[in-house]
Amino acid sequence: MIALIIGVVVSFLVTIIGTPILINTVQALHYGQYIRQDGPQSHMVKRGTPTMGGVVINIAIVCGWAASALYRYLRAGSIPSVAAILVLFAMLSMGALGFIDDFAKVRKKQNLGLSVHAKFIGQFILASVYAVLALILPTRSGMPSTQAGMSFIEVPFLRFDIFGPALAIIVFVIWVNFLMSAWTNAVNLTDGLDGLAAGSSMIAFAGYAFIAFWESYHLIGTDHLGFTYAVADPLDLTIIAGSAAVSCFAFLWYNSNPATVFMGDTGSLALGGLFCALSIATHTEFLAVILGGLFVIETLSDVIQVGCFKLTRQRVFKMAPIHHHYELMGWSEGKVVVRFWMVELIFVMFALTIFYTDWVLRSGLL
Repeated sequence: MIALIIGVVVSFLVTIIGTPILINTVQALHYGQYIRQDGPQSHMVKRGTPTMGGVVINIAIVCGWAASALYRYLRAGSIPSVAAILVLFAMLSMGALGFIDDFAKVRKKQNLGLSVHAKFIGQFILASVYAVLALILPTRSGMPSTQAGMSFIEVPFLRFDIFGPALAIIVFVIWVNFLMSAWTNAVNLTDGLDGLAAGSSMIAFAGYAFIAFWESYHLIGTDHLGFTYAVADPLDLTIIAGSAAVSCFAFLWYNSNPATVFMGDTGSLALGGLFCALSIATHTEFLAVILGGLFVIETLSDVIQVGCFKLTRQRVFKMAPIHHHYELMGWSEGKVVVRFWMVELIFVMFALTIFYTDWVLRSGLL
């Protein structure tokens, strides 16, 4: 518990102190946000707002986890877990891709950074590297994950090993690519209003912090009653998820309407990558669809809008993603953001109810 407190406090302080430094740096370099021309006209006043705030969020999460890991090493000799390093790799690699995209935008002085194909290729390469590393790196006591009983491919509803060793690896890499592309783009689409992505991510990561913390107390080999989980180092995952939630919370001090800094793709892609990696690490890939329900809705609204327009030349929403639809209906930006936070909170509460109910049923307590 002390390690968790250290992690979240350090993440909070790094974000609160580091964000103004980044804002001043970005302003000095004239790296302001460029607004999409087809977006709501009310957003044009945001042109020039400092972007790339996700850099601070990423650094804060890493610093929070590192401070916690240092405390655990000095107190008990615990070394950093490979599971945590893999999750952070997913976050930082996607954040780096987002940084390249943000930098391309400010260099071109328009709202178009990397091409769709370039971003897709980047996501494919990084997600594939993460998937392969998750399969071959040891997750505990120097044992390969497949031998430790904590394999990252040992998801609750899918058993990739039924395909055979070679094909199982290929299928798992494809699965991870699908998840990584889906979640990074989902969070990226949600990042369209001041504080929307940061606040929603804060709520979602708080949910994952609870899930990982619960799993840490119900591991295989413990003396706890009930169903146990074959998850690698969930305490480290708790600290990372908690640090992410607190970093997003602190970032809202500067990102709430009217925002003085945007997280940019540096932040949204990193948070999407982290959310995806946590779902894989905790074996909750399907529960994540509910836990990140708002992100799913945002994505579906965009898919529906584009699909229907191509088929019928008619639009379902006034503008997609759906948060712009409600803006154009006359809702203030602040009202849209707060109500969408409430929707995400309901999704997280529902997901946690399902998670706990599943544990009770598997434990035979009912």
